[in-house]
Amino acid sequence: MSNHAVSFMESHLKNLTLGHGFWSVHADSIGIGWALGAAIVLTGWFLGRRLEEGVPHGIQNVLEALLEFVDDQVKGIFPATDPLLGPLAFTAFLWILLMNAMDLLPVDLLPDVARLFGIHHFRSTPTADPYTTLGLALSVFVVTIYYHIRSKGVFGYLKTFFVHPFGPYLFPINFVMTVVEEIAKPLSLGLRLFGNMFAGELVFLLIALLPWWFAWAPGVLWAAFHLLVITLQAFIFMILTIMYVAMAAAEEGDAH
Repeated sequence: MSNHAVSFMESHLKNLTLGHGFWSVHADSIGIGWALGAAIVLTGWFLGRRLEEGVPHGIQNVLEALLEFVDDQVKGIFPATDPLLGPLAFTAFLWILLMNAMDLLPVDLLPDVARLFGIHHFRSTPTADPYTTLGLALSVFVVTIYYHIRSKGVFGYLKTFFVHPFGPYLFPINFVMTVVEEIAKPLSLGLRLFGNMFAGELVFLLIALLPWWFAWAPGVLWAAFHLLVITLQAFIFMILTIMYVAMAAAEEGDAH
């Protein structure tokens, strides 16, 4: 790979970083993620004030279809009525879908805009940043702990670390295996999303290195395929979120 190609790839794979070491943050991932989250909230607020009964149209129709789709997934996995899980699943799906969709923008669009303001490194896809995906997965992990404690109590939740899966007499082995299992859930959830989005970003960057008169064809084909990938990854994250919460709350009925 030529020096130009290496320089191009490196410049597009560096985040806008504020701070140093452990306390550094990727300001571009946070900024775009928050902006998209704010767009979801404002759109929901705007539509909520202008709901139309009967046959909806426009973006209201799209959001109602998405809500119905997510609600069907939640009911299929988590049959109990819960006021938190549906909104959580819908928010996760829609927010991650929008962050994934930023990968469909031309690779130089936002970086070139950022350079006008003296910013030399800017990545436009938050979910191609492991800090973002692991942060999302950690949030899901915290929610599952809440459901564990709600269904079993604090003592009951801690007890599972010592009696599952081999019974109380092998509690040291149980503790190690349960800790590994609990840690593996958010890690796999976050790294799966990151890996797929980072791979897609790399392909777009490689296509951008091709001559302009040739790059459009593979670019269009990859964008069409990647549209399926970004939707599927948002769906998988949502489904796994519902499953993890359902597993955590599996004994809720027995606890009461």
